Amino acid sequence: MEFLQAHQLSIMLFLSGICGILVVLTLITWSLSPKRRRILALLEAAAMFLLLADRLAYQYRGDPSTLGFWMVRISNFSVFFLSLYLTHALTLYLYDLYRHDAKITPPKRLAACEALYAGGVLLLIISQFTGLYYTFDAQNTYHRASGYMICYLVPLLIMLLQLTAILQYRKSLNRLIVRALLLNTVVPLAASVIQIFTYGLSLTNMSIVGMAILLYVFALIDLNKSLEQARRHEIEIYREEEKREHEMFEQTAEALADAIDAKDKYTHGHSSRVAAYSQQIARKAGKTDEECEMVYFAGLLHDVGKIGIPDQIITKEGKLTDEEYAQIKLHPVYGNQILSRIQQSPYLSIGAHHHHERYDGKGYPDGLKGEDIPEIARIIGVADAYDAMTSKRSYRDPIPQDKVREEIVKGMGTQFDPEFAKVMLHMIDLDTEYRMKELTEGASLAPETSLRCKNLCDSYTVGFAIIDRITRIRLFCAPDEDGGETGLPWLILFDSLDGRIQNTEKKKKDLLYTEYGRIRFDGYTERAEARKIEMRQLTPDGSAPAENEEKKQGRVVRYDIEAMRYNDHMLIRITGKGQTTQTTVALPDSSRYSYISITGEHCLIRNLRIEQDDTAVTQEMIPRIAEEISYIRGCPEGNIPNIQVDRWRSAATEAIPITGGLVLRFHARSLPTARLIWHCPFVTVYTARDRRINGDGFREFALVRLDGENWESDDHVTNTLTINRTGRFSDWNEWKTRFREGIDCEVEILREGNRITVLTENLGIAIKCVTTIQDEVSEVYAALTGDQCAITNIRAETRDLRETR
Repeated sequence: MEFLQAHQLSIMLFLSGICGILVVLTLITWSLSPKRRRILALLEAAAMFLLLADRLAYQYRGDPSTLGFWMVRISNFSVFFLSLYLTHALTLYLYDLYRHDAKITPPKRLAACEALYAGGVLLLIISQFTGLYYTFDAQNTYHRASGYMICYLVPLLIMLLQLTAILQYRKSLNRLIVRALLLNTVVPLAASVIQIFTYGLSLTNMSIVGMAILLYVFALIDLNKSLEQARRHEIEIYREEEKREHEMFEQTAEALADAIDAKDKYTHGHSSRVAAYSQQIARKAGKTDEECEMVYFAGLLHDVGKIGIPDQIITKEGKLTDEEYAQIKLHPVYGNQILSRIQQSPYLSIGAHHHHERYDGKGYPDGLKGEDIPEIARIIGVADAYDAMTSKRSYRDPIPQDKVREEIVKGMGTQFDPEFAKVMLHMIDLDTEYRMKELTEGASLAPETSLRCKNLCDSYTVGFAIIDRITRIRLFCAPDEDGGETGLPWLILFDSLDGRIQNTEKKKKDLLYTEYGRIRFDGYTERAEARKIEMRQLTPDGSAPAENEEKKQGRVVRYDIEAMRYNDHMLIRITGKGQTTQTTVALPDSSRYSYISITGEHCLIRNLRIEQDDTAVTQEMIPRIAEEISYIRGCPEGNIPNIQVDRWRSAATEAIPITGGLVLRFHARSLPTARLIWHCPFVTVYTARDRRINGDGFREFALVRLDGENWESDDHVTNTLTINRTGRFSDWNEWKTRFREGIDCEVEILREGNRITVLTENLGIAIKCVTTIQDEVSEVYAALTGDQCAITNIRAETRDLRETR
């Protein structure tokens, strides 16, 4: 208290200066409503003048001069009046809050506050003539009078009424403002009580002014929050509007693409697939999200010009005449004319106009060559060709994926941009289940949801690939009028290049069709090429079924199927009719793919649903019923363990550090199922914090295949690949035959800083790959992997290779 008494004049001057600044700031705060701006400005001005008047009252107290006589009287009257006025200003602020923020009728207590304010002002005026509140002696000194307590009682009553109104309706107001209002009433109330007992200290006035300042600060914070919320709301509205416009554009584009594809039943869904493939190519080629989206929509509308081609030409099943083909070649021109009117999206017309240009300049309509062809059209050109080859046409079935891949390899640098063709090849290699294709013969990419089966395999679904993830299938089945006990669904277990059941010997041969066996839903099995099939009957909880369990036949039955695979074993669990059958299948090898197709006899299958979850299948989940197929067991082993790579990069050696010169020697042999030139060993150069491929921090810099292809999967490297055929090379058939028999290989790897050179020659294919890493990498590793090959007797040794380079 002594400190406040000693410095209260300075504190008053400081606080009044702050209030003066706040008056100016309030008047220029245009985001406040005019009325609230006016109320807050009057409140802060009243607070400023209150402290100035209080300060003058202390300064001229006891000054008998004429100036002192008038200053003491004017300043003391101003103090008492402005103290009351501040409660009035707060009441006005509450009125405005309740009406505009809380949207409620202000409580009647506020009217009582105004009545008390008017009464207090009247008593103050009376006091000037009667000495009710205070008097002055001959020395011009202020003294409290007998009615002094009344001057405190009136503002105290007003603040108490305000406090009850704030507390009652606090949930209707912003929390921050409620806190400021509570402080504006509670703190001055407490200060007033204290000041009754501390004469000569203006605690009440200073607390009122301090809370007035705090009220402005809290009001400004609340305003900023409101403005931020409004800004976010506007942004959300803008984003929603943008999203709606985008969805409308997307739906319009898809509807137009569907209308184009509907002209020919054999190309239905073509535009959507080309758009999806094009987007994937763009993304893997490092394009931005915006560029990928542009590629997608350009791919979706690339064939819009077919609207201008007569239907009889588009749907013709035989070979086109020269005149008809000339008309077909006009569809890129028509597409450009249609889409060029969409001036905000010029890329649409570019994609439609140039997607049939060839990299060697022999395409149409303008015969552009190389990079003169717009990039977006070069991407769509690869995707368009891929979908054309992997979709059913009136004159042929889908081409097997391995043959499609060879066609793209042949077209690199002639029909296709080498960069984007290379990306497409990588996508094919990663698509080990051949999902990038038109799955059904009809218009939909989805599998059939219902089948009417008379005889076995009269009607059947497409094949569902069974991999090392759990596949779940649900269906409902009812026997037909001839069904009886034999009216049941069947599962056909098979492998085929196109993932379909084949019925003719020619297609079985062309598509390498292999049937493993068949399973009827009552547990009966038939083995074909599978090494062994073993069935067990289980109840749903996994125990043996009750002998007298009621047979629930002759009505609709729900069946739930779980199918999974681990290497050369499959497990299929079928639940229905109160029991579960579990069938384990030992496949001929680990390299072939496995599909299941649903068919039946004398039954109606409907509501078929299929899904695949992310649950990884482990070896323990499938009981082994036959010896593991191994092509490395019993083979010589070097200082690196042998590996068997059953499918695309399904296994790899341990990491081998590259610190200088490294020589890898090994014996390589293609597996019996291998049929393609890239079914051979690969050398990968990579880095990873845990040294594992696809591990923590994995970055692959180069993937060199012994057939001469390479792949770089990191954005911060450049690879220069040189391939030469020496006199030892005869042809690719001989190359594949020799690899099937097995050959000894040697790979030299040299690291010089961030430059890594890989050298190897096998059966006349000499490969040199120079990889330059553009950022700093401390540890670089090599590993052997491949596709459908066994790699044994692996020996790694360091050697100084600088002189040999």
